[in-house]
Amino acid sequence: MSPKSWLRGFHAGPDPSTRPVRLVCLPHAGGSAGYFVPLSAQLVGVAQVLAVQYPGRQDRWHEPAIDDLHELAEHVVAVLEPVRREGPLALFGHSMGALVAYEVARRLEPARLYVSACPAPSRGVEATKEIRDDAGLLADLRTLGGTDPGLLTDPEMLELLLPALRADYHAVRTYQWRPGSEPSCPLRVLTGSRDARTPPHAVRDWKRHTTGECRFHEYEGGHFYLTEHTRRTADLLAADLAQAVH
Repeated sequence: MSPKSWLRGFHAGPDPSTRPVRLVCLPHAGGSAGYFVPLSAQLVGVAQVLAVQYPGRQDRWHEPAIDDLHELAEHVVAVLEPVRREGPLALFGHSMGALVAYEVARRLEPARLYVSACPAPSRGVEATKEIRDDAGLLADLRTLGGTDPGLLTDPEMLELLLPALRADYHAVRTYQWRPGSEPSCPLRVLTGSRDARTPPHAVRDWKRHTTGECRFHEYEGGHFYLTEHTRRTADLLAADLAQAVH
């Protein structure tokens, strides 16, 4: 499996001869690698930022989307095996991407694991209502924010977006945490203060999912707080990644 089909880089990283940290970012349900362009721009000179492009969206729209989160994680593990030999590896996952990053970390043991806007894996998804059809799926996206409203009313765009959205939502809703070894790397948990999907009791349980140090960071905002606080998040990552390699 070629990393080129799965990984996207947006900015030049530090000198490769220095074996810089590779920060691999995993997007939310319905999201794409491009969501992390602003974060990548803020980390130029700090790390080589790479973002995962899941099948079934943007330049991979012609490939079947994967609707099982454990299967998706296995694919990402295979892609990152050669990458981690090039230098320290860190993972950053937002929402659904946090669960994927966690499952990957259980297998690859990165230098750092950052999970954003996601309840602890053992808590499961706490939904306020069951999503039964495409209308419910789109309504949920509108509630969360973070998606251009124009895309959700454009029939041609929806024809391209819905297959991946259906797969992603199915992957999250059917995800079952499996007891087993936990990552030993330091874990950083990032949340938005007004994100109804990450109530405090569900977030605190992340500390059960590392045998290393666990820290919590809250930002003013909702589920997509990262859009508003890219600079602050990048500052946190830069300082923390510097400790990871020294």
